[in-house]
Amino acid sequence: MSKIEIPVPERFLSSAYVAVVEDGEHEQLCKFAPEAMQMMQNVAVQGYPDEICGLLIGNADAQGWQVSEVRQVDNLNEERAADRFQLDPAGYQAIDSELRGSGKEIIGVFHSHPDCPAQPSPTDLTSAWEGFVYPIVSVCNGRVAEVNCWVVTDEVSMGGKFQRLPHQG
Repeated sequence: MSKIEIPVPERFLSSAYVAVVEDGEHEQLCKFAPEAMQMMQNVAVQGYPDEICGLLIGNADAQGWQVSEVRQVDNLNEERAADRFQLDPAGYQAIDSELRGSGKEIIGVFHSHPDCPAQPSPTDLTSAWEGFVYPIVSVCNGRVAEVNCWVVTDEVSMGGKFQRLPHQG
């Protein structure tokens, strides 16, 4: 499989974008069930050229996050769907209610970046929660170019930034 070239828009090189990412890799790991990773990528490709979003379902512990399932949730941002997402809160609440008592929980939010790197933006940071994992799927010309996972190192209000999280799956 040939490597897909990922365009890097000027905004990704700006100080605002660089400032939301911390150097180094996180010590924990995000493990995806193979079908969960495949589903996340399929949803991203099907939604191209718009950003899609959804939830990661599984468990988290001291070693990291174990993603057993992903669920697409509507992107309510119709005005800027090509470069922004707004996760439907009703979709979140419905999945959260469904999971009660199941032993599984929502452990993260994924979204796609059409024709851009799988790197978080300042907008992504403003809506991020500590303790969640944030995979970004870069889709270029309708094909998955890369998947990167991110976690917030501290509460955003306390200066938290994204740090790359190694992943398997």
